[in-house]
Amino acid sequence: MKELKHINKYFYKYRYRLLLGVLITIAAKIFALFTPRFIGKAITTISNAINGDISNEVFKTELTTNILYLVGAAVIAGVFTFLMRQTIINVSRYIEYDLKNEVYQQYQNLSLNFYKANRTGDLMNRISEDVGKVRMYAGPAIMYTINTVTLFIVALIYMLSVAPKLTLYTVMPLPILSFIIYKLSSIINKRSRIVQEYLSHLSTYTQESFSGISVIKSYGIEQENYDEFNALSEESKQKQIDLTKVQALFFPSMILLIGISNILVAYVGGMQYINGEIKEIGTIAEFLIYVNMLTWPVATVGWVTNLVQQAEASQKRINEFLEEEPEIKNNNPTPSEITGNIDFRKVTYIYPDTNIKALDDVNFTIKKGETLAILGKTGSGKSTILDLIGRLYDVQEGTIKIDGVAIDQIHLKSLRKNIGYVPQDAFLFSDTIENNIKFGKEDATNEEIVNAAKYADVHKNIQKFNKGYQTKLGERGITLSGGQKQRISIARAIIKAPEIMLFDDCLSAVDTETEEKILMSLRKISQGKTTVIVSHRVSSAKDADKIIVLEDGKIIQNGTHESLVNSDGYYKELYLKQLSTKEL
Repeated sequence: MKELKHINKYFYKYRYRLLLGVLITIAAKIFALFTPRFIGKAITTISNAINGDISNEVFKTELTTNILYLVGAAVIAGVFTFLMRQTIINVSRYIEYDLKNEVYQQYQNLSLNFYKANRTGDLMNRISEDVGKVRMYAGPAIMYTINTVTLFIVALIYMLSVAPKLTLYTVMPLPILSFIIYKLSSIINKRSRIVQEYLSHLSTYTQESFSGISVIKSYGIEQENYDEFNALSEESKQKQIDLTKVQALFFPSMILLIGISNILVAYVGGMQYINGEIKEIGTIAEFLIYVNMLTWPVATVGWVTNLVQQAEASQKRINEFLEEEPEIKNNNPTPSEITGNIDFRKVTYIYPDTNIKALDDVNFTIKKGETLAILGKTGSGKSTILDLIGRLYDVQEGTIKIDGVAIDQIHLKSLRKNIGYVPQDAFLFSDTIENNIKFGKEDATNEEIVNAAKYADVHKNIQKFNKGYQTKLGERGITLSGGQKQRISIARAIIKAPEIMLFDDCLSAVDTETEEKILMSLRKISQGKTTVIVSHRVSSAKDADKIIVLEDGKIIQNGTHESLVNSDGYYKELYLKQLSTKEL
């Protein structure tokens, strides 16, 4: 139960609803226990009438009274049972809702390195399947525990007062039943954990396959992919079957022991009635009903134990992520004003998951309103600079200052709110084009959306779609071309009107003519704003105020376009190469 302590705060939050549920549960069980008593009295009345011990008038009166009491008790018990489920089960749904939100919020707080180390399918399984297991503990497990305790206390007290010896025979098989189901539940729990793990594997595999379906098709490896999935699915099926085999013993065991209890009650009770130890024949019928009423709660002891064990295992998996400390923390609770001055001093960064040194002693300064272009070969550290400016990672050595303040001392939300970031791999959501652009500014007007699209030179493309800006995109914007995705991503950054604009090789999928149009637009809207452009093309960098060239994380050249083309080095070689291929 150690791991499940995490949700005690939710029990406290909904304590009044839970308390009401407990009271209703107790009331429901008390009224339910009146039913066997009235049935027993009715049978005794019938027996007395058959034996001639009472008159027909008394028989009719007593039988009618018992039936009315029986119906009344059953109706009241039914109403309370309904209310019981409406309170306790609803509380479990509230807890499930809160826990899912807590997990999702934690997912958003965790840093990028966390997502590099964990698969999407596993993340999804923990927030869905595992939280669902915890809900079963917070609802049904608690409800049936209260049911069992209440039923046993009230029923046993009454049964012992009526027929102590018969009571002992009645409950004799029940501990055996509870023990058998407990042992079965332990095995079920172990196999359930294995099934959960395989579900995570399946979720991860299918999610990656669906996301990369275009690659699978283009390489013609559908059959190989299917074979791998089939093998994984076969293993998962076998684990499910292993679990089902054990679960199949659950109800037969319960029915067997119910039958044994009924036989004992009928035999022992009959002998006691014959010997005069029990005065009323209805008592035997009454005890037979109690046997059936008590058997399920006893069986639920093992079942509830299984639920608790599964919830414990699932909550442990959830806690692993909830206890994960975000690497990037907001160290300043006060919102910060950002103007856009950026200063890198002796910045070194090594990726912890690969130990690759992405940046090595990098120094540069960008003043508000200036444009910096960063060029270099693949893997030279260009994108890492943008990630550090957006504080997606924290530097291990050196300092980064924004407006003269260390970046880790700036209010994190204020920093990112003032940054318009266009990643190299444009990501669009499965939503309308309008909402994808508005992602940068939720309260944007139609005019602002259209203007942003025009600046990104994508407005005319959007108009050609049947539904225009209301066109619904496929997953990750799969219905668009690479260039259209990049330009919509640029429009999303533009609409924010941020103080700092970061472009990570975001024009690689457009032709040079379109690139020039977008660059002209960016020059207009970036006036007075700090802009950083990462590119492989000299055409994207030539108008920048400053240019730096990276190699293996180090700055090997810096200056303006004019100074660099007149100096031997990487920039001049790239310029001449692209000039000869008419990329300029």
